[in-house]
Amino acid sequence: MNRFEEHDPFTPSDLKRGGRHREGAGDFIFQLGYDGPMQWEILVGFLGKRSIEGVESVAELVYRRSVRLHHRDREHLGWIEVLPAARCEKLEVRASSTLTEVIPQVMEGVKRLFDLGCRPAEIAAVLGPLGSKRPGIRVPGAFDGFEMAVRAILGQQITVKAARTLAGRFAAAFGEPVASPFPEIRLSFPEPKRIARASISEIASLGIVSQRARSILSLAGAVSDGALYLAPGVDVEETVSALKAIPGIGPWTAQYIAMRALSWPDAFPHTDYGVMKALGEKNPARVIQAAEKWRPWRAYAVMHLWHGEGEEK
Repeated sequence: MNRFEEHDPFTPSDLKRGGRHREGAGDFIFQLGYDGPMQWEILVGFLGKRSIEGVESVAELVYRRSVRLHHRDREHLGWIEVLPAARCEKLEVRASSTLTEVIPQVMEGVKRLFDLGCRPAEIAAVLGPLGSKRPGIRVPGAFDGFEMAVRAILGQQITVKAARTLAGRFAAAFGEPVASPFPEIRLSFPEPKRIARASISEIASLGIVSQRARSILSLAGAVSDGALYLAPGVDVEETVSALKAIPGIGPWTAQYIAMRALSWPDAFPHTDYGVMKALGEKNPARVIQAAEKWRPWRAYAVMHLWHGEGEEK
C-alpha cells in the first residue's frame, strides 16, 4: 500500500516507492483536503440512493465505484473507495493499483464528485437562513459526465428508485467487467462510443421508453464525436443550449446535468417539483424570481430545498 497526501509533489514513479500496506498489495491511499464543514452523511446518502448497481455503492457511509480512464492511448480500469479520514476535513481515497498511472485524474474525479472545491462560508453568507440548518452541504458532482447525463435522462418523470433500476440494467447490458475486491463493484459504465453503436430497440428492451432511448443515443453520439463535452470548465450557456437541442432533453434535465456534470454552482432546475413545493410556488417564473437572491449559488440552494422537504430528484 502506498500513501500520500494531496499537497505532496509526486509522479507515477514516486508512487511505486514505499508506503504502508493495508489490504491489497500495490493499492494506494491518498487524502484530499477541503474547507469544512461538510455534510458527509447527506452527500453519500444522495449518491447512494442513485448508485448504479454493479458500478457504484454506498455502505456504512463508504462510497465505492469502478473507474475507467484513458491516458496516453491506454485504458485504465480499476476501482476507488472513499470515506472521511481520521483527521479532520480530509477524505481518504483508496485506489486500485491498476490506476497508478492515472492517479492525478482520479484525484480530480474525486474532487468533482464530492465538491471539494466548495467554499462553505462564502456560500452561507449568500444563502442566509436557507443554509443555516445544514451548513456545508455539497452539490454532488460527477466522476464521469456522460454517465451522470444518462442517469439524468433515465430519471425523467419517474422515481429515484425506478431510475436506479433502469440504470443498473443499462450498465449490465452495455458495461464491461471490472475486477475488484468488492462483490458489488463489478462493472464499468459503458462509454459513449459503445452506446452510439447501439440501437433504439436494444436500449428499449431494458424497459426504457423509446423517447429516452433516442435521447441517450443522441447524447452518446454528440459526446463520442466531440461535439459535446460534459465536464467543468466548458462554456455553460453553450453546453446547456447544446443539451436542450437533443430531443427529449428539456430545461430540467439540462440544468440538472449542468448542476452535477458541469459543476455549475448557479444551475437551477426551476421546474423541479421538489423545488417548487419547498418554495410553495407553482409558477415557474416566480420560482426563478424567488431564487434571484441566492445567485451565484443557486445549485446549493436547490440541495437545501430538496433536503428541507425530504424530496430529492
